[in-house]
Amino acid sequence: MADFPASIDYQDLFRSLPGSYLLLAPDGTVLDNSNDHVTVSLLPRAQAVGRDIFDAYPSAPESQRDLAASHEQVRRTLRPDTMPLLRYDLERPAELGGGTEERYWRLTHYPILDAAGQLQFILQMPQDVTAEHRAAEQAAQAQQALDEAQQRTQFILESLPVLVWTNRPDGTPDYFNQRWLDFTGKTLAEMKDIDWADLTHPDDRPGMLQGWQQALAAGTPFQYEYRLRRHDGQYRWLLIRASPRRDAAGRISMWVGAANDIHEQRQMVQELLQANEQQAALSDQAYQLYQKAENQRETYESLFMQAPALICILRGPAFRYEFVNTAYQQLFQGRQLTGLPVLEALPELRNQGIQELLENVYRTGETFHGNEVPLQFQQADGSVYDGYFNFSYQLFQENDRPAGIMVFAFDVTDFVRARQALEQLRENGPAPDGPSLV
Repeated sequence: MADFPASIDYQDLFRSLPGSYLLLAPDGTVLDNSNDHVTVSLLPRAQAVGRDIFDAYPSAPESQRDLAASHEQVRRTLRPDTMPLLRYDLERPAELGGGTEERYWRLTHYPILDAAGQLQFILQMPQDVTAEHRAAEQAAQAQQALDEAQQRTQFILESLPVLVWTNRPDGTPDYFNQRWLDFTGKTLAEMKDIDWADLTHPDDRPGMLQGWQQALAAGTPFQYEYRLRRHDGQYRWLLIRASPRRDAAGRISMWVGAANDIHEQRQMVQELLQANEQQAALSDQAYQLYQKAENQRETYESLFMQAPALICILRGPAFRYEFVNTAYQQLFQGRQLTGLPVLEALPELRNQGIQELLENVYRTGETFHGNEVPLQFQQADGSVYDGYFNFSYQLFQENDRPAGIMVFAFDVTDFVRARQALEQLRENGPAPDGPSLV
C-alpha cells in the first residue's frame, strides 16, 4: 500500500470535507470543525475551538441533556449513536441581519479510537433536516384536515333525516347511511347484498326495476315513488331520487341517492281524493301543493349544496353561520349569512324563540325537533314571509366537546295551508258553488 505524502495538511483536508463535522475531545471540548459546519452554525471557528460544546453552542436545557446522554452513550459503548430529532435555533450575527432561525437537526456521534482501542475523539455529524421536518409537519396537517373533512362529511351523512345511499358506476350499492339500516332493520353487509325486489311491494316492483335499469343504461337521474317493506313488515311509500356523479372526463364515477318517507303525505292525498266528487278540485290542488313541497326535498343533485332541504351549520356558542346550502340561502336572497351569528344575520328572529332553542341544544346536547313551527322573516323585496317549518337542531362535537349545531329544515307552509283549508272544508262543508281554497 502506498504511503500518503507527508506534505498533506490533514487539518486543512478535514476542514474542507463536503459536509458539516464537529470534532470533540472525549470530554466534549471543541477541537475543530469543518468549513461547512462554520457556515451552518453561523459561529466563527475561533470563537468555538477550545471551549466546551455547550458553552460554544448554548441550547435549551432539554437539548443539552439529550446531547450529553448521546456523548455518554458513545463513551460507554464506543459505538456510533444517532439522536432523535433535535431543535436547535441559530442566532444570526448582526452583520447578517440578526434574529433567530428555527432549525431542526439529526445528530450522529461517531467514536474515533486510537491504536489501543481507546476513545480519542468524538466526531459529531449534524444534518440540517429543517426542510424535511417542515414538509412532514405540513403533510401531517394536510392529513389531519383531510381526516376532519371526512369525519365531518360522515357525520352529516349519518345525521341527515333522509335515507342516503351510493352505488358504484355499474349500479352495485356500496354505502347506506344509518337511516337506511334503521328503516330496514338490516346490517350494512346485508344491505349491500339485498335483493330489492324482495322488499318492494309486488304492485310497484316492475316499474321500479324497469325505471332504474333505464336510468342506469342512459346515465340519467332516476326518480320514483314506490312502497318498500319496513323492518316491522309495513309497506311504506318512499320517494327516491338517484343522480350520477361524473369525473372530469364525463365518465360516471358513482351514483348518489336519497329517499324520503312520504307515507303520511300519500295517505292525506288519498283521503282528499276519496272525500267526494265535489272535493275533487280541492284534492287536486292539495296534491299539487304536496308535490311542490316534496320537490324541495327530492332534488339531490348533490348531497349538500344542491340538497332540497334547508341545511346549515352554526359554529360555536355564538351560532355563527359556517355552511349554508343553496336552498337555505335562496330563502334569504340578497342577505349575507356566512360568517355572521344568526341574530346578526336575521335580527327579526330575535323574538321568535330561535336563540333560546339553539342555546338549549348546545347546552344539553338534546336534539330538538320542531314540527310546523311558524316563523316570520324579511325578504329581499322588503315583504315579510310568514311560513311554517319542520326542522331539527342537532349538536355536533369535535374532540369530545360541543362545536356547533347542524340545522336541517323543510318549508312546509304549503302543506299547512292545504291542511288548514281541508279542515275548514270538513268543518263548514263545501260552498254552494263547489269547494275553493280562495
